[in-house]
Amino acid sequence: MYTLIASADVPTSVTIVFSLFLTGLILCLALEEKLHAKKSVIAGSFAVICLLAGAAYEILPFGEVGIPPVPATHEADDHATDHDEHASGHTVAMPVYIPAIDWGVIAIILGSSIFVDVTTKSGLFTWIAIKVTKASRGDPRRLLIFYGIMTVVFSAVLNNVTAMIIVGSLTVVSLERLGIREKLLGFLLIEGLLTNIGGLLTLISSVPNIIVGNAAGISFATFFIKSSPYVVVATAITLYLGARIFKIEALKDEEERTRAERQVMQFDENDGVTSWAFFRFSAVVLCLFIITIACTSVLPYVKDLGMGYVALSFAMVMLLRYRSTADQFYRAVDWDLLGFFMCLFAVIYVMEWAGVLTAIGNGMKQVLADPASATANARDVSTMLVGAAGFSSVTDNIPLAAMLANILEVELQTPSESKLWWSVIFGANLGGNITPIGSASTLVAVTIMHKQKLNMSFSAFIKAAGLFAIVQILLALAYVVLIL
Repeated sequence: MYTLIASADVPTSVTIVFSLFLTGLILCLALEEKLHAKKSVIAGSFAVICLLAGAAYEILPFGEVGIPPVPATHEADDHATDHDEHASGHTVAMPVYIPAIDWGVIAIILGSSIFVDVTTKSGLFTWIAIKVTKASRGDPRRLLIFYGIMTVVFSAVLNNVTAMIIVGSLTVVSLERLGIREKLLGFLLIEGLLTNIGGLLTLISSVPNIIVGNAAGISFATFFIKSSPYVVVATAITLYLGARIFKIEALKDEEERTRAERQVMQFDENDGVTSWAFFRFSAVVLCLFIITIACTSVLPYVKDLGMGYVALSFAMVMLLRYRSTADQFYRAVDWDLLGFFMCLFAVIYVMEWAGVLTAIGNGMKQVLADPASATANARDVSTMLVGAAGFSSVTDNIPLAAMLANILEVELQTPSESKLWWSVIFGANLGGNITPIGSASTLVAVTIMHKQKLNMSFSAFIKAAGLFAIVQILLALAYVVLIL
């Protein structure tokens, strides 16, 4: 029932207007502290403006949404009439901003946050954190390496947001126990950056991987074989740079190591456990949660419901333990983060209908020399990768990846063996490390920093993460051009 014009028919002047809105949103987020406004308020204000402008320019798909008919049984067929609502389907009125929001992402953040908060009450995360801390023998750099590897693995088998929430919670406990809380900002920033590197490890590690991989016909095994060398090297370089920049140093002499080891061995991981029955229950449920999230795409019925359903379902299972006081966990939810994402999704949705994302894709299409060749030249590969990274740092990388994949597959008929596909994959993932709104996991990392009273504004993030992002993108360029 969509009767309005498609984004391809939107006048250029309208696209320019909405491009200015997007630029304004980015600038306001960069000046967040000077404006003394929360991210949700900034994004919400622009969502209101963009939706109103979209209605005024008549570019949004207003109208009723059709509900598919319910298959009738043979018995029901005998009694069906032309007016049978179940046989013919029906329509419902739905505000245009409802389908604009990626409710799967919202559900993952909400469900994972509640799940982690309730599980924390069992003492399980404290137990794990102290075990990891003991394994590091109190050496900060070794602890950084342990948590860095854990972040990459969790991001590969879970999703970036869940990985950041779990690892971030463990990191806070470990550093507070070691008495080096001043290193927390560096740890959390490095972990946030590593979530997007871990998202490159497998075909199912991130949504852009799935979209582009399916369009290019890249198998799971091929994806892992080609991406894993980069992930290993990029992880090692990121940990090395992080340790140097944030001065996370190894213990220097035997006396320091002996003292630190003696200190951590005094930690008792059992101190935080108030109920061993609930502890064991939480451990089992956590393992099931990780396995289910990792296997969501292949589980019958569950794959249709998605990861958001899994996260909310496990959150509800854990809430049964505190069923009479569950509201305490609802109050602890970061509603500012959820509000920001919902409003950001609405803004990006309007940008799609206003032709902004299409203009971005078409602009990249114009600068490619020979996209239909199986052996893309270095210039095309570099342009596509840097462009995808740049644009995914300020917009949602999912519609961007989908748009670029469609341009490569349909309009340019790019062969599956072309390196341009890998340029989009690497660019869409690594672009999330340029700004805190480039990916959900980096925004979650910044949110954890704010919860821990650590100062990290939009501009401060870009300044702190800039060198990491440049090195990672340059490494990706060299890898895709010279090795893949």
